Amino acid sequence: MSKLLSFVVWSLLCCSLSIQEDIFTSIGQMTDLIYTEKELVQSLKEYIQAEESKLAAVKSWANKLDSVTRVSSSDPEGFLANPVNAYKLMKRLNTEWSELESLVLQDPSEGFISNISVHRQFFPDEEDQKGAAKALMRLQDTYQLDSESFSSGKLPGLHSNVILTVDDCFDMGKTAYNDGDYYHAVLWMQQALRQLDVGEDARASKATVLDYLSYSVYQMGDVPRAIELTLRLVAIDSGHQRAGANLRYFERLLSKQLKELNQSQQTSSEEPIQLGTYARPKDHLPEREVYEALCRGEGVKMTEKRRSGLFCRYHDGNRNPRLLLKPMMEEDEWDSPRIVRYLNALSDDEIERIKQLAKPNLARATVRDPKTGVLTTANYRVSKSAWLEGEDDPVVARVNQRIEDITGLTVKTAELLQVANYGVGGQYEPHFDFSRKDEPDAFKRLGTGNRVATFLNYMSDVEAGGATVFPDFGAAIWPRKGTAVFWYNLFRSGEGDYRTRHAACPVLVGNKWVSNKWIHERGQEFRRPCGLTEGI
Repeated sequence: MSKLLSFVVWSLLCCSLSIQEDIFTSIGQMTDLIYTEKELVQSLKEYIQAEESKLAAVKSWANKLDSVTRVSSSDPEGFLANPVNAYKLMKRLNTEWSELESLVLQDPSEGFISNISVHRQFFPDEEDQKGAAKALMRLQDTYQLDSESFSSGKLPGLHSNVILTVDDCFDMGKTAYNDGDYYHAVLWMQQALRQLDVGEDARASKATVLDYLSYSVYQMGDVPRAIELTLRLVAIDSGHQRAGANLRYFERLLSKQLKELNQSQQTSSEEPIQLGTYARPKDHLPEREVYEALCRGEGVKMTEKRRSGLFCRYHDGNRNPRLLLKPMMEEDEWDSPRIVRYLNALSDDEIERIKQLAKPNLARATVRDPKTGVLTTANYRVSKSAWLEGEDDPVVARVNQRIEDITGLTVKTAELLQVANYGVGGQYEPHFDFSRKDEPDAFKRLGTGNRVATFLNYMSDVEAGGATVFPDFGAAIWPRKGTAVFWYNLFRSGEGDYRTRHAACPVLVGNKWVSNKWIHERGQEFRRPCGLTEGI
């Protein structure tokens, strides 16, 4: 019996730990940490109260014994001449001091230590902290925010008294530095230095910050400023183990560069380091600038002339019986490729039920490897998701049926309803929903063909960020709770519409919940007949 119980406990623990992986990728799961921390604070208060009670009792003993010893030590023989005093001395040393010893040895921390030990298995780990730090940097890049905006709590759509200390900024910079990301290391170390220069207290010393900053600036190719910062470091700590050698190396390097350029002197810029001082390194994403501009609401290519061709209407799904009495309100979001939004696609009660069903099963969202078809995690997709079957709950079945009624496409061959919750800076960089010609096996094991269409439910409003953008044709669609957007990924010919490459922008402020229904080709033969040409 005990072995069985041990196995059950171990199994539950393993399940808990697997669900807890990558906590930073889901705001929904991070909310549980708020309540955990609240419980620990209460436990800490109880521990402090117990320690204070213990200390008060010890103080009471000390005061009483101090009074007695002052009298007894002034005239020991006269004091002991009284037989009652002699008896009480024997009693105190034999009994009462032992009681005091027991009191002092009591450990009120046991309850608090036990409580924190129980919760520790659910705490974020080093990877979570690193992931959250990188998320702030991602937000900084996407929305062109300087480090001071984060440090002072001045984010778009949010004015908060939550600030980042010198040590917070230093840790951000160190995370980037250890990752070889000197661009962000410079921005955050500079902010730490700025706050130190105005007198803010910190564990990190100014010399340590200058050490990291000067080397990071050197890595960004700014040798004159690296020399200036190193000279400042030497002035603070002349015995610094690396500063002297670094300074000599930087000076030789600058001299060599000037000689090659036939210049006699190059001075450091007096402008402070800020966002834009150094060029951000290029990465794997070719449309990075267009994508991020759209996330900021810039570069949207919807002209007034084109907008005049967009309409709203009531949609009854070609006289579908379930929509005749209560048709859906349909709005054109984009003309070509056509993207439509449906209002009141989900009720508040349905949204809460879907979230309730999904939360216990949220796991790090995956992407399908184009060559193997195997699902795997990726840094460019930061969220957690769960898959819900129609049999799981009547609400899921009702939502599936509604999607079929609205689109006129069968959902019998569609994927399960995927529910996603985005974490700190949660995003999904530009991607295709359908499989391309170079990845023919992506959906092979499903046996339902390619993803012909996408139906995306927005289950929350988002205060800032979180748009769905299409870099190819410059569209940005903003989340509105209870609405859904729909588009086709394939032409009628079955060829992929490469214009539908899209992205979920990082969530700057808020908690983004969505649910997707990916509809496949099989079963649509008479619902969406094939066309003879690619563009039909």
